[in-house]
Amino acid sequence: MSAGVGGGAGEAPIPGFGFNPPHAPVPGIELTDLAALHGRVTDGTLQRVHRAGFHSLTLITEGSAEHTVDFVTYPCRPGTLLWVRPGQVQRFTAPGRMNGTHVLFTPAFPEPTAAIVRLTDDWSGPVCRQLGTGGDYATTSALLGRLHSEYTRPQGTSRDILRLLLAALLLHIDRLPRPGTDTGARPGSEVYARFRTELERSYAVTRRAEDYADRLGYTVKTLTRACRAATGQSVKEAIDARVALQAQRLLAHTDEPVAVIARRLGFSEPTNFGKFFTRHTGTTPGEFRRSQSGTTGHSAV
Repeated sequence: MSAGVGGGAGEAPIPGFGFNPPHAPVPGIELTDLAALHGRVTDGTLQRVHRAGFHSLTLITEGSAEHTVDFVTYPCRPGTLLWVRPGQVQRFTAPGRMNGTHVLFTPAFPEPTAAIVRLTDDWSGPVCRQLGTGGDYATTSALLGRLHSEYTRPQGTSRDILRLLLAALLLHIDRLPRPGTDTGARPGSEVYARFRTELERSYAVTRRAEDYADRLGYTVKTLTRACRAATGQSVKEAIDARVALQAQRLLAHTDEPVAVIARRLGFSEPTNFGKFFTRHTGTTPGEFRRSQSGTTGHSAV
């Protein structure tokens, strides 16, 4: 990416990008465009599965193509807004088919208010929004334009102003309607934020909602209410979805035997893992692994 290839986050078999932009006026953020990005990384790495240890926001302004993130392929056109978070597995389309403003930033760069920390820590937030060409697009484009103006300011760039401008952009994105909803329902609860942090820490250890409730000092009912408000899922559904996603990543991007993956995700028997995986994905682990050879993922409307 506009960052150099380096020690990435996640599983070793998946190439990783560390944050190392070639010409950044301040550390922790870079503004570029997709054309420049593909012009710097010409070895085809971006078109293969990879992951990055930083956030990337892209507003598509020209052309159309697809972008794949965690086994979902998103059609992109002018007005498409993509937010890929650290650790998510992604693959770019062939270069030259679309262009847009591309913002890369480390998790620590934005102003660390409670709301911003919640947003940057939210691994389950929407990847793709279709803004069209109306008011949401105009406002998002204007905020990106202000960010770019400060980033390229000839008299010198202010890190503090960039952090505040980026925070304003993220907060604006947070109040946009979520895909599949008519309103901007968002995960604003401290309960959900704490649960999400614990889930990232413990999803391979326990899938019991009661364990998360005990660790966090809430009731299962409280956790479920917070999860439903944020994602439309119960707490158990959220836990299982995170385990299923990690299972898909390991099956698709490592050569580890199914039995090894089952143990890594806390299953005592491969048969139990197989039943779990089939129930949540509609296919067996072996069938899913075979289906991912040379594919780009499931399509998203």
